Amino acid sequence: QVRLVESGGGLVQPGGSLRLSCAASGFTFSSVAMSWYRQAPEKDRELVGRITSDGGSTNYADSVKGRFTISRDNAKNTVYLQMNSLKPEDTAIYYCNTRMPVSITTLRNYWGQGTQVTVSS
Repeated sequence: QVRLVESGGGLVQPGGSLRLSCAASGFTFSSVAMSWYRQAPEKDRELVGRITSDGGSTNYADSVKGRFTISRDNAKNTVYLQMNSLKPEDTAIYYCNTRMPVSITTLRNYWGQGTQVTVSS
């Protein structure tokens, strides 16, 4: 079955960097776009960014543009989120996501368990 496992979260000081990884299995990784989402306490889950199946195109939320970079290694079935110049407001649980069709008309979301990122001095 589809499995997404995030890693790399932790505590970092403002201005610091972290790289998150998401290891995927159970589907043809190189055929699907991947996304990163985050959810801060008492806030809705929000899209951080997305990368196409071949890695040729990415897009980002305005709040992280220029600081975060999504990449992927299709040989390793892994997607990454490089986070630089971290701010306290980046504190959240970060989730890996993909969507795939389960029927002609229906897409299903798949989520990892999430990894906590805390930005604090």
